[in-house]
Amino acid sequence: MAQLEQFTTPLDTVVSRMRALEEDLPERDGVAVFNRVYLAVTEAVDRCVDGGRFADARAAITLDVRFAERYLAAVDAAAREGRPPACWRPLFQFRRHPGVRPLQFALAGINAHIGHDLALAVVDTCRTLGCEPADVEDEFDRVGDLLVSLEERIREDLMPGPDLLQVADPLTHLLGSWSLERARDATWTAARALWALRGLPDMAGEFTERLDTAVGFAGRMLLTPLPA
Repeated sequence: MAQLEQFTTPLDTVVSRMRALEEDLPERDGVAVFNRVYLAVTEAVDRCVDGGRFADARAAITLDVRFAERYLAAVDAAAREGRPPACWRPLFQFRRHPGVRPLQFALAGINAHIGHDLALAVVDTCRTLGCEPADVEDEFDRVGDLLVSLEERIREDLMPGPDLLQVADPLTHLLGSWSLERARDATWTAARALWALRGLPDMAGEFTERLDTAVGFAGRMLLTPLPA
């Protein structure tokens, strides 16, 4: 039991930080919209750990904490310097835009966090635990399954009613342009590539920078202001 508590403390810390952000940010703020989504994901992971649903609780907690720390670092960078990583920049730039709908904010945050941060978190986890990506693949898949199930709920909660969302609505086209499952698959490939490049820091750095830029470009498209 003492060993498990040693690894649950960091997860409790990131959950507390996200809860504090939820209290501090205006409800309609785009970062607040994503933060609520991500807090629900992290709390779901915590419940799964407590319920013994991860075969390797240590790996699951380490991955989840390293993952969350990337998001929280982006929040800190935006507050301190006004310049978070490129993947997060569109969300922080458009967070108060009246033409961007809540579902767009949620998906743009998920895009940044899955498309860029998760790959780096897998590498961070492997370095922390002294293992290979294949050793944490089950935990990666379990967290991904939670994200997919929550994304479905998010779309139901934040999407306009069926009488409002018509085929011609631009939001319909934006929703069809991005897939969490495809993003998750691409992230696993990126994580394995970064791990393979770990002995080549220049190439790894260039790969990470290009990944950051590409994910940021997709996020900017997801945040296209739409007519009311």
